[in-house]
Amino acid sequence: MSEDAVLECLHIELVNYILSDKGGQVKNTENDLSDLEYIGFTTGYRIIERLTREWPRFKDELETLKFICTDFWSSIYKKQIDNLRTNHQGVYVLQDNAFRFLMKISTGTQYLEHAPKYVAFTCGLIRGSLLNLGINSTVTAEVQAMPSCKFHIQVNRT
Repeated sequence: MSEDAVLECLHIELVNYILSDKGGQVKNTENDLSDLEYIGFTTGYRIIERLTREWPRFKDELETLKFICTDFWSSIYKKQIDNLRTNHQGVYVLQDNAFRFLMKISTGTQYLEHAPKYVAFTCGLIRGSLLNLGINSTVTAEVQAMPSCKFHIQVNRT
């Protein structure tokens, strides 16, 4: 079994475990994805530390986000982000046209309601990595058509 398949299986089991109670039954509160997001957050915080150990500090937000879209994304998903957009006021949109954790889900619109549980971990992954690099942010995901996903990053300026 390849390392890619292991990550996908691990992610599916993580989602199933977090969203089910101890008896194996699915909880009624599937909209509460904060546990998945938090696991992603702590994972991203740790991974980025290892990836940037040999790198000099990034000069600005945009350079940091470009690193997330290329090196960071490639190290996890084996491909770069397809598109990065910004309004230069602290809002960034990362688009992955073939998001790995949505690839195995049918493309029918009836399955769109299941998408949030498969992108919550990655929202946390992005948020944790950015916080470790000095950027406090809010990350949300938007899935309009499978398997494409947009991650919206709002930088929290305080």
